Amino acid sequence: RPAGRPLWLGSLKSNIGHAQAAAGVAGVIKMVLALRAGVLPRTLHVDEPSRQVDWSSGAVELLVEERVWPEVGRPRRAGVSGFGVSGTNAHVILEQAPEAVVEVAPGAPGVAAVGGVVPLVVSGSDGAGLRGQARRLLDFVDLRPDAELNQLARSLAASRAGLTERAVVLAGDRSEALAGLAAVAGGEVAGGDVVGRADTQG
Repeated sequence: RPAGRPLWLGSLKSNIGHAQAAAGVAGVIKMVLALRAGVLPRTLHVDEPSRQVDWSSGAVELLVEERVWPEVGRPRRAGVSGFGVSGTNAHVILEQAPEAVVEVAPGAPGVAAVGGVVPLVVSGSDGAGLRGQARRLLDFVDLRPDAELNQLARSLAASRAGLTERAVVLAGDRSEALAGLAAVAGGEVAGGDVVGRADTQG
């Protein structure tokens, strides 16, 4: 390995205790979060490395301190090993996902419907979640006068989870978006409803 770049070794068990059957899954979750954040979490409760391992040979070091996981011109990778009591062992290598880049050409219609109306899809796990999401979107649009409704609609449709309670705000401009989102946030609209021009057009 390159000098100064050892294989860092950490443990989930020393941080949260023995997770039994969930140990492998918990290790995967830990490293997915580390890949996303670019931080290697430290291993707790390590007074001294095991004397059963020759740490002087090779390039493996314990993560006794939190470390920044730098960009090195290639995806970050991590190995996770789970060792079962019965002797069943599982090993997996995780790789950092590529950055998702969505290019929108100037003037592209995006998800706009006929007449220049875009659907802003709002969802939540229940009524309160639906109203909370609408309130956050309302604040987002209100604080950004130059927000592009096409791009917002595209993001809501493509990158947000579609939860149980849903409402759709049809907006042709910023004022219609604000009014529709305010109706959902205020509880005037229930899940499954469409707000905006569809209401006035019958």
